[in-house]
Amino acid sequence: MSVKHPVIAITGSSGAGTTTTTNAIRHIFRNLGINAAFVEGDSFHRYTRPEMEVEIRKAQEQGRHISYFGPKANDFQLLESLFKEYGETGQGKYRHYLHTFDDAVPFNQMPGTFTPWQDLPAKTDLLFYEGLHGGVVTDDADVAKHVDLLVGMVPIVNLEWIQKIVRDTTDRGHSREAVMSSIVRSMDDYFQYLTPQFSRTHVNFQRVPTVDTSNPISAREIPTHDESFVVVRFRREMRNVNYPYLLQMIDGAFMSRINTLVVPGGKMGLAMELILSPLIEELMDKRRRASLQMDWVSEK
Repeated sequence: MSVKHPVIAITGSSGAGTTTTTNAIRHIFRNLGINAAFVEGDSFHRYTRPEMEVEIRKAQEQGRHISYFGPKANDFQLLESLFKEYGETGQGKYRHYLHTFDDAVPFNQMPGTFTPWQDLPAKTDLLFYEGLHGGVVTDDADVAKHVDLLVGMVPIVNLEWIQKIVRDTTDRGHSREAVMSSIVRSMDDYFQYLTPQFSRTHVNFQRVPTVDTSNPISAREIPTHDESFVVVRFRREMRNVNYPYLLQMIDGAFMSRINTLVVPGGKMGLAMELILSPLIEELMDKRRRASLQMDWVSEK
């Protein structure tokens, strides 16, 4: 963790609502005048899409599994190194993973490939990461210990599968059979590397649909936000959460536990801004105080 160069990470599987959170946080950054460096979790994949397809076939032939949730397909040590370097110096390198043709055309590349590594922008206030592994911990890497604010995006698993099936078949051109195979193949890594992160977060946002999702394989539509509730769980030691204010500001919100707020799904973006704004502002206040103290020491 770093006071002078803080790291904020949104962790959760693709389609879990991380995009909604990213949009809310971008709005917070604009309101607070924060100049952030943005890093995508997919950029730490080890393989391009064609290379990953080869690795999947190799693993199947050998009776193994490989998925984007696990360390065989991702460089966790490189991600930890970036967070550590940024926390110490405010610098580091990043790249993009190009999912679609629309992503790839501006770079004159094919989808499923990476852009070259380049330096992060200079003089940023903080690093913002959105991806699968912002709080991952393994025997070889501890990414979570370098994160100053860790936010989990966690739909219930049936909703997550529906989102993945619909997204990957509609937006990415995969067959339904290929997506289902990917889900089955990823289960071991999902439970070993993704799920434990949500016990390390400062805040979790879990979307729970209020419509029938009992057979995600046959679903053709993703439940809307208005057809959902969002369960917001805060780390118990967080004493600076103003629950009465949140209940007053978010119509229909209620407390289900001493550290758990439930809000209507349609107010998810509002809830995120109200909850995360003071937490991010607190990081910026600590950063400013640290900078002033260093300036005072240097003048002495």
